Amino acid sequence: MKVFCEVLEQLYKKVLLGVTLENDSHDYIFYLNPGVSDQDCSTATSLEWANTYGIQDRHQPISVGVAPIAVAPACLKTNSLMSSSGEVMLLQLTVIKVMTTRILSVKTEFHAKEKYRDIIKILLESAKVDSKLICMFQNSDKLLCHMAAQCLALLLYFQLREKITLSNSWIAFCQKNLSEYSESNKAIYCLWTLTAIIKEIFKDSCSQKTEILKQFLTHFDTIFEVFYNSLFSQHFENCQDTSKIVNILICFLELLELLIASRIYLKLHFTCQRILFLKPSCMLEVITWPIQAFVKRKVIIFLKKCLLFKVGEDLCRGSVPPLMPPDHHVAMDMLALASAVLQAVNSGLLKTLSVYGKHSFFGGNEVQPGCEHIASPDHVILRAASLVIMKSLEIKFQNCSSASEMKVDLQRFMSELLTFLKPHLQPSLQLHNPCKWLSRVFIEQDDDMLEAAKASLGIYLTLTRGCEATESLTQGKEMWDHHTHENGYNPHCIFLFFLKNIGFDSTVLLDFLISSETCFLEYFVRYLKLLQKDWDNFFTICNNFDATESKYDISICDCVPSLVQDQSTNRTTPHHLTAPHSHIDVCAQHSWASDAPSEPLKAMMSKGTDTMCTSSLSSPRASQSLVDYDSSDDSEVESTDQCLANSKQTSLHQQATMEIQDAAGTSRDKEEFSLEPPSRPLFLKEFDTAFSFDCEVAPNDVVSEVGIFYTIVKCFQELQDAICRLQKKNLFPYNPTALLKLLKYIEVISNKTMNTL
Repeated sequence: MKVFCEVLEQLYKKVLLGVTLENDSHDYIFYLNPGVSDQDCSTATSLEWANTYGIQDRHQPISVGVAPIAVAPACLKTNSLMSSSGEVMLLQLTVIKVMTTRILSVKTEFHAKEKYRDIIKILLESAKVDSKLICMFQNSDKLLCHMAAQCLALLLYFQLREKITLSNSWIAFCQKNLSEYSESNKAIYCLWTLTAIIKEIFKDSCSQKTEILKQFLTHFDTIFEVFYNSLFSQHFENCQDTSKIVNILICFLELLELLIASRIYLKLHFTCQRILFLKPSCMLEVITWPIQAFVKRKVIIFLKKCLLFKVGEDLCRGSVPPLMPPDHHVAMDMLALASAVLQAVNSGLLKTLSVYGKHSFFGGNEVQPGCEHIASPDHVILRAASLVIMKSLEIKFQNCSSASEMKVDLQRFMSELLTFLKPHLQPSLQLHNPCKWLSRVFIEQDDDMLEAAKASLGIYLTLTRGCEATESLTQGKEMWDHHTHENGYNPHCIFLFFLKNIGFDSTVLLDFLISSETCFLEYFVRYLKLLQKDWDNFFTICNNFDATESKYDISICDCVPSLVQDQSTNRTTPHHLTAPHSHIDVCAQHSWASDAPSEPLKAMMSKGTDTMCTSSLSSPRASQSLVDYDSSDDSEVESTDQCLANSKQTSLHQQATMEIQDAAGTSRDKEEFSLEPPSRPLFLKEFDTAFSFDCEVAPNDVVSEVGIFYTIVKCFQELQDAICRLQKKNLFPYNPTALLKLLKYIEVISNKTMNTL
């Protein structure tokens, strides 16, 4: 046994390094065949392999002689020997796994790969290693079962890659264990192996992954549908061992997610890939089961990923293929899922969803003796449930032509959602501004917050187009505005609360624009287009924000990072920026802005980007930066030869990061220290006293005096300047011309607005 293990260890080291094996392929089968018994191991003699075992370095192996294995008497078969046989089997599976991985890798040397391929084919054809791995699923050693499943998944994928007929024993095993629900471990290992195979298909860089997956799913298309119906028809409370159904359900969710991802990314159309959309109510019923909270969380997050087209991102270890535009069939399936979600909500799904329970932390979910357990809602479930409802509404409205029906549905479902969220938000939502719910629920998750904001904006735009097609712009306008605020989906309020959350910091907006981890670019462009048409409404809401905060003694600068001490306690709100009524009433009195831009604005948009990127901000003084710049070559007053030298060694991403900080910092500093008249109003006409910003003075007083409108305009201008600076240095990751046009358009409108005050 000892010599046998030594041979396997040496073989493992050679395969791990990708070294070409010199002996005949059949010589290795004896050591890799997991069906070898202990007695066979004890009576066999080792081969004298010259220049085979022993690794001196990666290129020149030394020759190690292996002594014959002595015959072991039967009395030595003790428990320790049996334990050793299990370790030998684990080592055998490890060598097979590494060897198969080497075959699938493009980095393996050709001759070594051919030798490994020949050995694996012999194991599959002559030794029937796949059948032996399936038998290992019944072993009591969980580690051995798991290693057997990993090894089997790679071997099956090897068969698919090499266009070898898929193992009949494996197909029969799946059909037997997935034909009906069973609480045995065989079904779990079957699902896990199937999932691992699809992961390997996604991970592979070959161009035939669509054909490979098609060949694979052909054998299991029908059986998946049978298992889906069988699993979700179970009565959870009647199950003898609830842990088994939980494990099977979690495994099946992973498999189902990959099947849906393969349909979206690889454009295949099997029934098993559509089973969720054909029968979505089965999945939604799991949320009503008396099952652990983490399972319900898994289901809700799974539904969220489906509706956002983000399935497979967490399960695929390799790079996920680029998302293709959804076809008509996928769109119809998403509509079916969205409709089922809304129907379940209408039937009281949210009332059955408990968001309290044991939370999992790094130290576990059990409260230590003597420690007080503070009950708090699971914000992951709150965010996922909210986003699922918002996205479902957006998808349904995209396929609805009746504006009145959309209004009724929106009011009903948003009322359900806000009622569900209200007890879990502390402090509770203020009645004067229901639109604040989104920023409160999603404040800890940027990507979900922006997805929810984009969905809310999509709902608003769809309803607006429906109202414009069926009603006059003046008729029912006040009721329409009241409707948007009452149901918490007014796009301007949502955007203002988002800006408050980030402290009106243009560098954060710039970071979102550059990052590919959120949908902020798409959301921001759509909102800026709306802002052009709906400017009067935006300005009225800004005025009302100031009035509301003055009435309730709330400072909009509470969310602004305070860099310095406040130098004044006298805060007054200008009368021309103060709305006389409540949040809803004031916003309901504005007039709808025209869709068509004015002629001066058209002329401004027709100009090139050079005009947009021209900065009028200059300063005779040295800028006092918010951060220290060690290698930025664009800090115009701080750059030195050393900085320029360092910048040449900096990567593009690092340069962009420093330029983001520098662009915002220097543009802000130049404007604050400038002795020249600014190119746009820094305060409104009613003020007799000019305001100047200094790095030693917090902006709280200025913001409270000029209002949130000016703060946002200033943030947009800083963002525009920063983008221009990055574009000039070719550090922006994409062409920002269209975005700059929109920002320039907003700048012109805002200047005209402030000039008329």
